[in-house]
Amino acid sequence: MGSRLLVLLSLRARILIGLVLTWALILVGMLWSGWMIGKDLVREVNFEHLHYESRLIADAVSDEVQTRLDVLERMAASIRWDVLSDPEQSALLNSQALLGLFDRMVVIDNQGSILASWPNSSKLSAINLADREYFSMVRGTRQAYVSEPIYSRISGNPVVVVVVPVLDGSHLQGMVAGVVDLREGDIFEQISRIRLGTGGYAVIFTASGRMLYHPNGGWVMHDAREILGGPAIEQAIYGWQGEFVGPRHDGEVAYQSYRQVWPANWIIGVFFPEDEGMTPLSGLVGQLGWIGVVMAGVMLPLLAWQVVLLLKPLYRLKRQIAQVGAGLRDKVKLRTSMKELVQLADAFNEVDDGRNRALMALRDRQAFIEAVLASSPQGMFVTDTQGRINYMNEALVTLSGRRFDVDREMEWIDAIHADDRSEAIELWYHSMQTGKEFLRQFRYWRVDGELLWLEVHASQVVAGDAVIGFVGTVKDITSRREEEVLRQWEAEHDPLTGLLNRRGFERRLEEALADWRKKSTPSALILFDLDHFKAINDDGGHALGDEMLRLVAEQMAGSVRSTDHVARQGGDEFAVLLPSCSLQQMQHIAEQLIDAINGVEVRHRGCSYRVTPSLGVTEFREGDENIHVLIQRADAACYQAKQRGRNRIVVAGEE
Repeated sequence: MGSRLLVLLSLRARILIGLVLTWALILVGMLWSGWMIGKDLVREVNFEHLHYESRLIADAVSDEVQTRLDVLERMAASIRWDVLSDPEQSALLNSQALLGLFDRMVVIDNQGSILASWPNSSKLSAINLADREYFSMVRGTRQAYVSEPIYSRISGNPVVVVVVPVLDGSHLQGMVAGVVDLREGDIFEQISRIRLGTGGYAVIFTASGRMLYHPNGGWVMHDAREILGGPAIEQAIYGWQGEFVGPRHDGEVAYQSYRQVWPANWIIGVFFPEDEGMTPLSGLVGQLGWIGVVMAGVMLPLLAWQVVLLLKPLYRLKRQIAQVGAGLRDKVKLRTSMKELVQLADAFNEVDDGRNRALMALRDRQAFIEAVLASSPQGMFVTDTQGRINYMNEALVTLSGRRFDVDREMEWIDAIHADDRSEAIELWYHSMQTGKEFLRQFRYWRVDGELLWLEVHASQVVAGDAVIGFVGTVKDITSRREEEVLRQWEAEHDPLTGLLNRRGFERRLEEALADWRKKSTPSALILFDLDHFKAINDDGGHALGDEMLRLVAEQMAGSVRSTDHVARQGGDEFAVLLPSCSLQQMQHIAEQLIDAINGVEVRHRGCSYRVTPSLGVTEFREGDENIHVLIQRADAACYQAKQRGRNRIVVAGEE
């Protein structure tokens, strides 16, 4: 027993045991490393594959949608309205390209009635489309539009409608619409033929979250968030594109890729189960494990004999390499009969020489670049390919009050003004993904609390064929922005009262009219001038008249809502725009204005002067083509108020 124990404790046994343990550790380590590296490679390969597939699908669907839009727009532009709206369908039947692209074609007048259709149906004559979302959108914007998915009133199937306006100048004559059946149409035929393994699939849904295509046709028109699940869905709905790995709705982890179909505001989603993607790697690692076990049984006896012979020259080589690293010698000079070790020593010497030359060149180049950036009076920064800042010059440090710190990188994002932050970040990530230049102006909080306007411009840096990062400049444009704001304010405001002038008021009236056409929200306009104002100017001069105008302006501003717009049109003429205002609210505000203005008084040489308003009021009406129609109607009502005794309210159109 003692002799056996001695054998086990001998040097040869200990080396053999060490070799076995080392081999086992190496084998396990290699398998584990191979698994981890392979897992990352498999993920990258699957991401590349899904990226390609999703981009291919998105491009195909975009082409399908854009083709339909282009064909409809050419038809609307090239065919006269009287021919296009012919109930005999001559224009539709002669457009064979359209009939092949759509499951149904209709021509709609500007009131929502269907004038012509193909194929014809008796049900269509009783249908009015004015209540459809796509009709309101095209009528309001005068632009082509792809609708949200809806159920057809004819077939009952889910459909999307591609609509283009037919215009005569700025007048909307009607619309041409093509219907694509999501169940029976062929717009998604190419996607249905795509195969992603046994468990992968592609889907299409809208930016509102409505499912357009799914291999399980029963899920069409359902909420994509409930069907697909996962955090990437919400990001994709908000415009994000990219790859993601995470659980699906059924809990199974899957590789996911999302791409936007911009012409229709749709989103492509491609899913591939992670387990299926990892199956080849699992089999390979298993085979490598068995190979390693077999090789251990064959090689360990030989290694035990060779290790003693190999250790001595290797230790000498190790010592010399360490001496080179410590600067105690210039070269490795190994004298041994082993050709491989000699070649290794020569290769190390060559690599060390190349490394020294590269380090010197890199230090010189780095010093030159840093000197150039540091001497620039303009703020400059450098980022890596992920957009993380890794250099900023002193001019930028002085401007921003912050230095680069990886641990506090979010501080830069938080310092952007809250109203500008989301758009700036979205554009920044878009530039990182596409390589396009980043150019943005936004407000920025310095460390000391001062609010600056900055202009940031960043461009991609390419070395050979590889993108190595981004370089950018930062300008302080605070003074310029303040001057622009002041000029804008002065251009649209009355210097005497501080109210909007005619130019500023008419611009807001134009915006309100456009918004009313789109949303049909009740709005109103009030016009009036001051009764008995001429006597104030005649008796007290223009200074007394100006004082009265300022007091009236103060009272008006306090009598309306914060969302209303008050203006001095000129002289003693005033106007009030009441957006999103019902008739009852309008009446109440008008009465408040009369009460407030009646209470204004100026005195001159012991005499008291007062004025009264005669208010002409009108609401926005169907058929108001421009703001001048509104102004003329309100002005006529103002004239009637004066005729009826002044200091009163007259609503346009009331007897």
